[in-house]
Amino acid sequence: MQLRDLVDTVTSDEPPMARTVDDIIALGRRAERRRRAGFASAGAAGLVAVAVAGVLVLPALSAEKKTTPAPAGVTMSTPGQVAWSDAEPFTFTFSGYDAGTLHVQDPIVASTAYQIASVYSDGHDSNDRPVSEEEADPPGVGTEMESKKGAADDKPNLWAYLTVYRPGAFDATGIKGGTSVTVAGRKALRATLPVGLDPRNEPDTRNKLFAWEYTDNAWAVVTSVSTDEATPSFEDLGGLVEGLKPSRPTPALVPFTVGYVPAGYQPLQIGTHAMPGLSGIAAARAGDYGGATYTRPAAPTSGLTAPYDSAEDGIENGFHIFVTPNTSSNQSPEPGATRCYGASEASGRNADGGFCNIWSADGRVVLQVSSAGLGARLPRAELEKIAKGITVADVRNESTWTPAATALRP
Repeated sequence: MQLRDLVDTVTSDEPPMARTVDDIIALGRRAERRRRAGFASAGAAGLVAVAVAGVLVLPALSAEKKTTPAPAGVTMSTPGQVAWSDAEPFTFTFSGYDAGTLHVQDPIVASTAYQIASVYSDGHDSNDRPVSEEEADPPGVGTEMESKKGAADDKPNLWAYLTVYRPGAFDATGIKGGTSVTVAGRKALRATLPVGLDPRNEPDTRNKLFAWEYTDNAWAVVTSVSTDEATPSFEDLGGLVEGLKPSRPTPALVPFTVGYVPAGYQPLQIGTHAMPGLSGIAAARAGDYGGATYTRPAAPTSGLTAPYDSAEDGIENGFHIFVTPNTSSNQSPEPGATRCYGASEASGRNADGGFCNIWSADGRVVLQVSSAGLGARLPRAELEKIAKGITVADVRNESTWTPAATALRP
């Protein structure tokens, strides 16, 4: 799935009529506030709760929550406050904050080059969660034609996220058509993004990028895709500058550990309480537990102008790990079962890729390892071997989760 398809889905008024495996992997499951209750349980991908022979393996529980000391190089600016530092990858270094009508959430995606947090607006709907039947259209509002009152009550849709790049990762000179400005004494840049965020398309004034240098050689970027051309405005987005402050570096946690990774594949990004990457942001409130993306070779950590998922060619050779509740899967629960789909048994490039699901013994949690849409050269046997080497923690007890930097290394 191309990024433009993801954008169309999170800002559209109508649910997609069908979902391919690629849709499942890239989108996850998401239901809009209106006319989407029927899709809320039809979720996204087959995800997995794994270990050996489909048995969910839990690590020993700790009764005491451990605190993590600040990494080397982190300095305290004043008592109780932390200065920006070049923390290790897969670390969260800021927290959510408010700026006028905009509300930055805590980051839920981390990578080798950045962290990402959702941004919500008082005046917009964000289609990043399933909805209950009560939240669907009120009686009398038709599927094909809305009443005038129903249409008037609707808010515009917004998909917005803040990407905070590690020092040296973001290349501001690579933003096409950018205009340099100064906001709150900081170097900043604003630009109009193309239709569907596809660089091959013409600019769309509803799609905005606002970037600023939050500390030396390190940039933060808010991307806004709205169905309302006027809001958020560049001025609204610029209001986020002063509120971004460093917090004590905290390792990003994932609810699993890997036991086998094919030679040459390196961890790229994770999601905590979310799928990895922009798919995690697009389904931020869907109730997922976590995930990771691997690539071969390792992706560059400098010269970036957007998250890895947004690159023109996307992630070309990799695989995903997803851990989700069964309600997020398009496959019916199969307690204790292992099922693989797509991809050939033989090695070689898979045009469509494939995926393997391992269900927990009670069928409530599913672990998925997938190469669908990523061009990975992984046969089905390798996908299954990766899946069976994963140990899933107690998904409802974060004290059993593992820092991603450790969890992603066999």
